[in-house]
Amino acid sequence: RPAAKFICESFIHEEPDMNEMKIAPLRERDVTRHIAREYYKEFDQLIESDVIIVGAGPSGLLCARDLASHGIKTLLIEQSLALGGGFWSGGYLMNKATICAPADLILEELGIPHKPIKECEGMTIVDPPHATARLIAAAYEAGAKIMNLTRVLDLIVREEGTLGGVVVNNTTAEMAGHDIIHVDPIALESQIVIDATGHDAIVVNLLNRRNLHAKVPGNGAMWIAKSEVLVVQNTREIYPNCFVTGLAVAAVDGTPRMGPAFGSMLLSGRRAAELVHHKLKGE
Repeated sequence: RPAAKFICESFIHEEPDMNEMKIAPLRERDVTRHIAREYYKEFDQLIESDVIIVGAGPSGLLCARDLASHGIKTLLIEQSLALGGGFWSGGYLMNKATICAPADLILEELGIPHKPIKECEGMTIVDPPHATARLIAAAYEAGAKIMNLTRVLDLIVREEGTLGGVVVNNTTAEMAGHDIIHVDPIALESQIVIDATGHDAIVVNLLNRRNLHAKVPGNGAMWIAKSEVLVVQNTREIYPNCFVTGLAVAAVDGTPRMGPAFGSMLLSGRRAAELVHHKLKGE
């Protein structure tokens, strides 16, 4: 736009004439007021969802994107500040990660740049920050809602033994410890809860704490080829209205871990979305 172009050129080439610049008046109170208004207006809609996904790694992000794209009211909860889980850094802080076929088709679908490796048929390399950013954007664009810095502490369990949602608190309050700051949690309801928390399998561990599921053994030693197959194959409903996806599957089953090979993370997230979609439709 001409005005914007003028401002940019002024800053680049010469000291701007502040009298000629048309900048909207800003008041600190208005910034605060409208952030708060928009947040709490949206928060009111997050109290009840069709599906709550716990964990915003690659499995959780793609699962949220796929569910929301079908018009399913989806809330993604992440205990950290940043979304993406371990996908940001790839392997050994080298900012490269591998994706194996057929997950490369998802990269194509979402417009994520990738580089096929000639020496390894079916393997492609991605830049994790770019791939993670695109997954986050895709989830938002599909209509998924996201709450970060939010930790799941407990579950809502109905009399009939099915899950009815999660109990959450602010991560920073929980990190401080109840001896320092005691803040009561709140409840968020949903028809389905998906555990996408990776190695920690937080939701299933909470089921175990309530004597509703066996103890979680944790991931086995690394065996990428076997892990990639089993993680997708064993993505499932593990308890009434509770599904597992991604490395949470391996943690629950005690099957191998896979390291910086993220293809099955995407495929498992998509598989979980398909299973949940069918259940919500009564199929």
